[in-house]
Amino acid sequence: MLEAAAPPVERANLIGSIWMVAAMAAFAVEDALIKAAARSLPTAEILILFGAGGAILFAAYARLTGQPLASRAVLARVMQLRMLFEVVGRLFYALAITLTPLSSATVILQATPLVVVAGAALVFGERVGPRRWLAILIGLVGVIIIIGPGTDSFSALSILAVVGMLGFAGRDLASRAAPAGLGTAILGFYGFLAIILAGAIYALWDGTTFVRPDGHASLRLLGAVLAGICAYASLMKAMRTGEVSAVTPFRYSRLLFGIALGVVLFGETLTPAMLAGSALIVCSGLFILWRGKRVS
Repeated sequence: MLEAAAPPVERANLIGSIWMVAAMAAFAVEDALIKAAARSLPTAEILILFGAGGAILFAAYARLTGQPLASRAVLARVMQLRMLFEVVGRLFYALAITLTPLSSATVILQATPLVVVAGAALVFGERVGPRRWLAILIGLVGVIIIIGPGTDSFSALSILAVVGMLGFAGRDLASRAAPAGLGTAILGFYGFLAIILAGAIYALWDGTTFVRPDGHASLRLLGAVLAGICAYASLMKAMRTGEVSAVTPFRYSRLLFGIALGVVLFGETLTPAMLAGSALIVCSGLFILWRGKRVS
């Protein structure tokens, strides 16, 4: 007897979830390649070259699809804020993954959805009940446990990942308010331009001396750009295929990929504090998504 075909919504959710997992895997690969490239290249140069590669590819895609790179909408105040947050997020997160363990930076980044929910309540007036506020606080406690202030394992460099996470949260909030006429290619193009700007700012502040990339570094950067483009495209595909409440939880698969790459490629070790903090962040995020689905 033949099995009944899966309902359209369930099938869309399954496909969207697969796209989301693919996006998170690609983002983790991008992080690992950038960290590997930092062995022979300064961080500022990596940001500039990475941003230039992504901007060129997105500009080409925008041209092929007939999306103008310059328009009034691009000059909107919210787009300026988005670019500012992108600069902060990209710069500090790049510093975090090059100067601290990839696994810990990846875990801290998973708190971004918690901050986005809190920001949506404060900025856009979205309704967030006491239980979700409590979940947000618990998730942030998880971040504090991972950083470990006051303990022997504390490193001030861990703050880099926190600032990067806050920058990405601000970018996501600004993206929600961005003009509806701006497509994925345009947002991606200006996002990668912001990465170039972040690298230039850091180069001036740090007095960076640029070096000529060798073959290995060039391949790592090229791989990071391609992984970043694939991740961005897969993420957009995921969010437009299934229900947001069904697809979004799979964002946390990035944590698994990031930790695995950190352990396997860079010999990083997992501490009890990192595991406990990760559990709090993930459980808080999933609870917020579940409560949001019930309220809606």
